[in-house]
Amino acid sequence: MDFKEELKKYQLMINNETEKYIRKQECPEKVLNQAMEYTLMGGGKRLRAILVVATYQLFKDDIKQCIPYAVAIEMVHNFSLIHDDLPGIDNDDFRHGKPTNHKQFNEATAILAGDGLLNNSYIVIGEDLKNTQDIEELKRKIQIFNEFSTSIDRMIAGEYIDTEYEGHQITKDILEYIHKNKTGALLKLCVRMGAMLANCSDENLSRLTNYAEKIGLAFQIKDDILGEEGNEQVLGKPVGKDKKVQKCTYVSQYGLEGAKDILEKITKEAIEEIEKYGEKAEFLKELALYIKNRDK
Repeated sequence: MDFKEELKKYQLMINNETEKYIRKQECPEKVLNQAMEYTLMGGGKRLRAILVVATYQLFKDDIKQCIPYAVAIEMVHNFSLIHDDLPGIDNDDFRHGKPTNHKQFNEATAILAGDGLLNNSYIVIGEDLKNTQDIEELKRKIQIFNEFSTSIDRMIAGEYIDTEYEGHQITKDILEYIHKNKTGALLKLCVRMGAMLANCSDENLSRLTNYAEKIGLAFQIKDDILGEEGNEQVLGKPVGKDKKVQKCTYVSQYGLEGAKDILEKITKEAIEEIEKYGEKAEFLKELALYIKNRDK
């Protein structure tokens, strides 16, 4: 399998499906819709949406069922990026090499664009629930919707603690708590949603949850490493800012080499969790390595 080619296929498919939900009509709030589109279609990796689909495909081939949930995840993720970049939180000027939403438009528009994307994620899933006829399937999707809402709550909680503790020394337990919620909660949700939509067994769901928790932590540790030694031109945002504002990260707690050692260990453990699926899980294995080795 050529991982890069498969990744591009997934990204193109997610982009095409996501674009269907963009509001193009003339209306008084046209600029708000443009601000939502600016970030939603702004060049992200689509890893979260891809995780939904790729996990679903471990058990079922027809991906139509999981597409609305993959799109909803992208809306939530991009809502979080808009709000993370705001002056009151991370105060970033660039994202993916382009001006952040509040720089391209203005702060008020950016806040409301983030709110709009979050709300639209609920609308997308709500429409799917409304059109689900089978009672057992509907019950399963309602459970997924509950996890969806809870995971967003955890993501927001993690972001709050990360912001609140900036400039303060924190314990390793609190650092792990921040990252399990701020970054890990949504990534874990993606895998669990894909598995639950495919109606997998409890044993499979438990195994995939372990995989998801490990790649979620790996993703944040890699972010911390890139924040220390990444290439600004490749990242599309400044490097060294975490250290400047005294943000507690895996690098500040364990040192650069220590953080890399932890990243290596949990990536290996994530891959071991899905060995039993053989070739069907090849993409998910390669995705774990991609998270570890990425440069942006």
